[in-house]
Amino acid sequence: MEALPALLIPGLGCDTRLYGSQLPALFRQGATVTVANHTRSDSIAALADDVLAAAPPRFALAGLSMGGYIAFEIMRRAPDRVAKLALLDTTARPDTPEQTARRKTQIEMVHTGKFGDLPGLLFPVFVHASRRNDHALRAVVESMMFESGADVFVRQQTAIMGRRDSRPYLAAIRCPTLIAVGYGDELTPPALAKEMADAIPGAKLEVVPDCGHLSTLEQPDFMARTLAAWHSV
Repeated sequence: MEALPALLIPGLGCDTRLYGSQLPALFRQGATVTVANHTRSDSIAALADDVLAAAPPRFALAGLSMGGYIAFEIMRRAPDRVAKLALLDTTARPDTPEQTARRKTQIEMVHTGKFGDLPGLLFPVFVHASRRNDHALRAVVESMMFESGADVFVRQQTAIMGRRDSRPYLAAIRCPTLIAVGYGDELTPPALAKEMADAIPGAKLEVVPDCGHLSTLEQPDFMARTLAAWHSV
């Protein structure tokens, strides 16, 4: 029997490297794995359409942070195409006014030629407090953001600000669902993961130890095992 294809959606300013340590674990199960392009549009709805247009007919869907927001939209648009779902370091809630204000400030930094300052500004809140001086991890995160570029950053932040509240739709999710969150995730903390797990029937909650918001990069082996187990069930 052919393994179920896996579709992985990165977060803000991230690319295939976000899942670099998990791809081999999925490949070993015989899965065809696609990392979605989420760079072309400036709304979550349009990005979901972009991803679905290039996706297999039926697949296992995982999204981290912004990738989770797109995954929720895919679940609304094409639930029959999603065989199983993994929501990583994300939230079903819409942006708060404070979050939107910060994103607008960051967009203004881009418009005033300060995009180069943003990766260094964001890295400390992306990772666990113990990893803030991890130069190798910082280099990966900054490289992804710089290579994605300023225009993509603005489109993605615009999309994130305009996302819908997905909480009313959680009870309608019927596929097997994994929710994973870093124990020290400051952006989408464990309480928000539990909120989703409590609302999605049968969802499994996994709290990742010694980890911030970028679980697949901060705890690569743990997340490789976790996603392989999710995909194999």
